[in-house]
Amino acid sequence: MARQLEQFPNLVTMFLTRAREKGDAPFLWAKREGEWRPISWSDTARQVGAFADSLKRIGVEPGDRVMLVSENRPEWLIADLGIMAAGAVTVPAYTTNTTRDHTHILGNSGAKAAIVSTQKLARNLIPAVLFSSECHHIIGIEDLRTGQAPGTVDFHHWDELVSGDADLLALENDMQTVKRSDLACIIYTSGTGGAPRGVMQHHGSILANIEGAADVISTDFGWDDEIFLSFLPASHAYEHTGGQHFPVGLGAQIYYAESLEKLAANIEEVRPTIMVVVPRLFEMLRARILKTIESSGSLSNYLLRRALSIGAKRYEGRSNPLDLPMDGILSLTLRKKVKARFGGRIKAMVSGGAPLNPEVGLFFQSLGLTFLQGYGQTEAGPVISCNRPAAGIRMDSVGPPVKGCEVRIAEDGEIMVRGELVMHGYWNNPDETKRVLGEDGWLATGDVGHLDEKGRIVITDRKKDLIVNDKGDNISPQRVEGMLTLQPEIAQAMVYGDRRPYLIALLVPEAEFARKADLQQILSKAVDRVNGDTSVIERVRRFIIADEPFTTDNEQLTPSLKIRRHVIKKVYGERLDALYH
Repeated sequence: MARQLEQFPNLVTMFLTRAREKGDAPFLWAKREGEWRPISWSDTARQVGAFADSLKRIGVEPGDRVMLVSENRPEWLIADLGIMAAGAVTVPAYTTNTTRDHTHILGNSGAKAAIVSTQKLARNLIPAVLFSSECHHIIGIEDLRTGQAPGTVDFHHWDELVSGDADLLALENDMQTVKRSDLACIIYTSGTGGAPRGVMQHHGSILANIEGAADVISTDFGWDDEIFLSFLPASHAYEHTGGQHFPVGLGAQIYYAESLEKLAANIEEVRPTIMVVVPRLFEMLRARILKTIESSGSLSNYLLRRALSIGAKRYEGRSNPLDLPMDGILSLTLRKKVKARFGGRIKAMVSGGAPLNPEVGLFFQSLGLTFLQGYGQTEAGPVISCNRPAAGIRMDSVGPPVKGCEVRIAEDGEIMVRGELVMHGYWNNPDETKRVLGEDGWLATGDVGHLDEKGRIVITDRKKDLIVNDKGDNISPQRVEGMLTLQPEIAQAMVYGDRRPYLIALLVPEAEFARKADLQQILSKAVDRVNGDTSVIERVRRFIIADEPFTTDNEQLTPSLKIRRHVIKKVYGERLDALYH
């Protein structure tokens, strides 16, 4: 049943409206003691209201920032909504952050309190809180063994802060003063300079994204009782908007996956209707499906070949009527089995966060799964565009802009974006804000592309020098390269890993080490030292040694001595790619 999403003044009002409509229906699901157990909409609303009251009681005031460090779980969304319900601003942080990362975010945001889920995650957070001059409260979702608590920090237990009743009517009245233009969260994302920048997402930015996404679902599929399975990091803008608040807007249920390792089993158990995914997941699932079919005998292999052949013809607009009988057989056999692996009721899988290999998208499309590639940036809420069946799905495009988003192509080919979805700027960073937003409010995405004949965005290059790994994480190559070349053994370095699962590097050793017999071991130790000071996504897993230094003579350096990545990749690309095999 097609439905239109109404407009809301803020995210909390949207949630409270849905909670009032849904009452005691299940909302947030997590596996406990081997069983999926729900929290109802009404109980979630009570906890959100109680948590907001508790935050105010311990001294959190409107506009204060509250850091949130947790894996995906029901408490993540309850905390996020509770912070906003208190009039404060959520500062999500990755669970992979080092103490140094947390110290930067706490210092830059001026967060007054920090929520952390487990003892393990608290190990990196607590030292950063002790360095902070502003953060005086730590809230543990699970028990934290802290020993002697420092006098400057108060520890609180989650269960105590969400217990008791809440006056939801009073909260709804309070929220009427919170506008779409008010700040909702600050999401830190890596820039080319290395230090993460805080993207200021206002309520309207995320709500505009939700309205745009709901328009896609409503027009092409209709939405009713939707089921989402959450597994991408909720601290990432893509999951925060698409996997948390979008389901709230739809009145959907959210199941929190146990782990990436158990994701395939969770998909079959939960039977989601919509999945927010990254390309890497589908590369893994494609490899698994191919392996299963290859070992299943000649008939299965024949059916797969025919499915891919028919799918390619259909995609290219040259369907053959003679294929119709086989198409029917495939729907009753191979496609039915593959759909069952995804629970059997999937409406659409929306891929974003990193570029999708068209071959992977076409593979799943040929097997009967609707695969929509989207495009976005944290600075735009993050959803800018999404493929949709009504416009014709092209795997080499990221679809037309979502409703409410304007796109134009600058003279140099850069994709420019404008609309309510665009951030108001970077927190405490007016220079970078001005550089990216200019005077006219058009967001310079740093991506180069064009609009095709049907208004779909086609991305051809990245103007900004940033690595986006296969999970959608942004990594500044200069930052990692700078750390590598600080080691006495390493003269020059180029890291590599766009659309890949991890970073690798090309290293030029310092002259005094270059001729040593154990050079590989010497450089390995240097890389290990750097890895000890980086986050998980920045770690260099493997490396090769360059044939010669990067110089202006071999055109691997610019006159200003910056490395020319495209030139170096031409020389070493095959050897670097081989490190992933």
